[in-house]
Order: sequence, then structure tokens, then C-alpha cells
Amino acid sequence: MSESIAVRSVVLHRVRVPFVEPFRISNGVVAEKDAILIELATEEGIVGWGEASPMSGSFYSSATPDSSWTALSERLVPALLSAGQVNPATFFEVLREQSADQFAKAGLEGAVWDAYANTRRLPLGELLGIERRPVRSGVAIGIFETIDELIERVRRYISEGYQRVKIKIQPGWDVEPVTAVRAQFPQLPLMVDANAAYTINDLHIFRELDRFDLLMIEQPLAANASEEAGELQAHLTTPLCADESAESLTALDQLIKHRAARIINIKVQRVGGLNEALLMVEAACAAGLRCWVGTMPELGIASAQALHLAMHSAFSFPTDIEASSRWYVDDIVEPTITIDRSGFIQVPDGAGTGFKVARAKVEGYTTAVERFRL
Repeated sequence: MSESIAVRSVVLHRVRVPFVEPFRISNGVVAEKDAILIELATEEGIVGWGEASPMSGSFYSSATPDSSWTALSERLVPALLSAGQVNPATFFEVLREQSADQFAKAGLEGAVWDAYANTRRLPLGELLGIERRPVRSGVAIGIFETIDELIERVRRYISEGYQRVKIKIQPGWDVEPVTAVRAQFPQLPLMVDANAAYTINDLHIFRELDRFDLLMIEQPLAANASEEAGELQAHLTTPLCADESAESLTALDQLIKHRAARIINIKVQRVGGLNEALLMVEAACAAGLRCWVGTMPELGIASAQALHLAMHSAFSFPTDIEASSRWYVDDIVEPTITIDRSGFIQVPDGAGTGFKVARAKVEGYTTAVERFRL
């Protein structure tokens, strides 16, 4: 069978799905998931789905749903349709030539991979060279008004089986909540995520956090502060984890050069797709860094594709991919993503991701549609 597919049409669906509760980090608060779903059909009538899933309002990066929609509509989809036969294993090289945000690229590449996997009737992970295994799941918990609320959420998610807890921190909400959580749960695998809210002048805060036996401190400094992060890491026992600062292979080179992190959070959306993520894993492991798979979070399409990546043996920490019901009042895949009581996500068998897109749900949450045909 051919290693390429011929694309006949693409449909962009912009959807908004409410969160179960608002999610607050150091950069702001978000109450719904505003995402772009990419529906791709081949000449043979096989459908593949992808998802471009930046957070709204520059919540996490400069990319937004608006910028991703523009990039897809004006540049990336036309480039795909003009390419003729498309090989998913090399499509990332075509995307690299386009000036567009990484989230849009990840969504379109995901749709190409999904259509190809459905054409071959094979699981996505198998096509990526990844052996099937259950995926360990950890939970990310936002910032709350009170310590009591935080403790209640930690207790709830531990009871649901999550294998690791990440709590968000910001100046003024750091040592005190970590102290409280560690006092209540002394054996809990615990980490913190600053989302770039601090500077090297806050070294004293991180020295305080260093005594709590944390798995890692994620993205303490700005994305472009790899030299300062290297200085910070030299003063700490706790490993630093790069997230926003690990946006590309070039950025990873800088992190390695400055010894700015011992752990890398690899997000398919942030780095521009599955192929780029696999290259990041290879480079990080070659440098002796440990890795795990993060999330924005995304809806079920992107989360399911990231789950196939997360089965890779190179990932040694629980993923941030969680149960659909942890985040959303609903999800647009069937079955929805669930974790078992041991904290594992079982990836379904079947072609593609093993999850099916529920078209009626997509239509119910859609706010805009744009269609493209050859």
C-alpha cells in the first residue's frame, strides 16, 4: 500500500466546550475550550481528524484560536491541497516551510496521520513505531482562592486514581500551598508548575520549595531565560522541567547548552506535531534528559493522538492527559477518555487512535465552519 494519501477536502470546525470549572494559572483564567477541529477527507473517502488547540487570549503562548484559524485557512490548508500526494512521515518538512503557529501545524499534521492510519487500518502508535502499553496519568490542579479548596481537589483526584499531582504556583501562592499539600500528603508524588511567573531574583522561593521532595519544578522562568534557568538549576536539588522554553529543537539545544533543565515536557501542540515531538524525544534522550507528555489541555482528538505518543518507552513520568470528565462538561470523542482506579489510561484497540469523533457533538459545539476542496 502507498505510504502517501491524496487529500480531496478539508473542513475547519471551530468549537467551544465549557470546562467543568474555571482553570486558573499564573497567566490568567479560562472557562471554556476554544479549539479548531480539522476534518480531512481523502480521494478514497477516508476521513481523518486533527485538532489545533492553543489556549484562548494568549493564555499560554502567542498563538490563539484566532491565529491558528487564520494560519490554517490562509496558508496551511492551501499548502496541503496543493501538495498532491502527502506522506505523513515527511509532511512536517512541508509544514516547516510555512510561517504559521505550531498549534495549527500540529492540528493539520494530526489530521493527515489520522487519515493515513484509517486508510491502513492500523493504530497510530504502531505507525509511529511505538509499542502499546497503558499510559500513566497525573493531574494538573490550578490556583484557588483558599488552601482548603486546593486540599479538597488534591484529595478528590488522588481518590480517583491519579498517580501524580501537579499544582500551579505564582508569586504569593507557592511555598504556603506546597507546605499544606505536603503536610497532608507526605508520600504523594508532587510537582509544581510556575508557567514562567518568576525570575532568577526569586531564588529564595525555589530554595524553600527545594526541601519538599518534589518530582520537579516546571517552567519557573521565562521561555527565553535558559541561561538564568541553568543558574537556578545549579542551586537546586529538585530537577527543573522545561515546558514553554522547549518549543523546538533549536530551543532544546539552548536548554542543553545551559543545563537549564533535567526534564522536558513535550507537548505535541506546542512543538508543531507528532513528528517534531518524536525528534524532540530523540534529542532530549541523547542528552540524558528525561521526558513526559504534557497537554494544553486538549479535547479528545488531540488528547487521543498524544496518548499514542505517550506510550513511547522514553517517557518516564505520568502524562498530564487526564479523563475527559476532569476538564469538560462533554467531549467530542467516543468513548470519552477515562482513567482506571490505578491511574492508567487504556488506549483502545482499532485503526487510528481507537477513539471515534461524535459528529453530532461537533456540530452542537461548533461556532464557525470553513470548507476547502480541490
